[in-house]
Amino acid sequence: MNFSINRPVFLIVIAMTLMLASTLALAEEKKEPAGQAAVVNGVAISKDDFNREMDFYIKRANQQGQQVPQAQMGMMKNQVLDSLIDRELLFQETKKKGIKVDVKEVDAEIQKIKQRYAKEGEFEQLLSNMGLTESDVRIQIERGLAIQQLIDKEVRTKVKIGEEEAKSYYDANPQLFQQPEQVKASHILVKVDADAPQEKKDEARKKIETVQKKAKKGEDFASLAKTYSEGPSGPKGGDLGYFRRGQMVKPFEDAAFDLKPNQTSDIVETQFGYHLIKVVDKKPAQKVAYADVKEQLSEHLKKQKMDTEASTYIQSLRSGAKIEKFL
Repeated sequence: MNFSINRPVFLIVIAMTLMLASTLALAEEKKEPAGQAAVVNGVAISKDDFNREMDFYIKRANQQGQQVPQAQMGMMKNQVLDSLIDRELLFQETKKKGIKVDVKEVDAEIQKIKQRYAKEGEFEQLLSNMGLTESDVRIQIERGLAIQQLIDKEVRTKVKIGEEEAKSYYDANPQLFQQPEQVKASHILVKVDADAPQEKKDEARKKIETVQKKAKKGEDFASLAKTYSEGPSGPKGGDLGYFRRGQMVKPFEDAAFDLKPNQTSDIVETQFGYHLIKVVDKKPAQKVAYADVKEQLSEHLKKQKMDTEASTYIQSLRSGAKIEKFL
């Protein structure tokens, strides 16, 4: 398991999407730092700021069921401190270039954050728990928006992906555009737990057999699904859309991929109960047409180039800066 921070993407997005979650650094003029983690062109990044950032990443890993290995803790600390240094450098550059943020934009972002905490007093309590005030958050949002303006001006507007470049990438990487075999199917489910008493299983089996007889007599499968299916797709006539291997439980998948279009399966038993499956269409494994992925591919390549150019831009700021690290 390898933990890392994608610094360019982090820098562009952090102020907008992780503001409260990561408890970003307070403005220096608001408090005396309890020790310095770094100094960037004479501006201190406090250990408190660094510890908040570290705490966020560790908690996020824990929420995802992961633990940061002790062997990787040193690398993670370096990455977190570097991200704080980069953010400070970018903010200093916004001031040099005279970038200003409209107060209405800050207000709008504050409202977005507050909307996530609908209960009365929940937002204020969250800030209190983190040792922040709304004024602190506004300052950080303003900094983040200024940084985003800088990145847009100095990086984003200069990154272009031409048609020829996208098509060349598509042609050179055919393995990335392979679409596996897919099947479009509908089903009717009569639920019964795998560990249910036999009498319950027999009852469910009789019900699906009754539905099967109706289907064999030519009754519309979608109508039967709407009437009898106990699965979430029932109201949609049992429609499951297209799926590939590995997306359904094995007995269901095997039955569906063995059928031809317009064929209906025998009764299939899974951990969810008893199914009747009707295949509507099948698509063989094939390469996705360029026209179908062109826009998505162009955006992907643009993002890749953005990250590279943002890293280069940040490095240029670093090369002309005085940076001292104390951790």
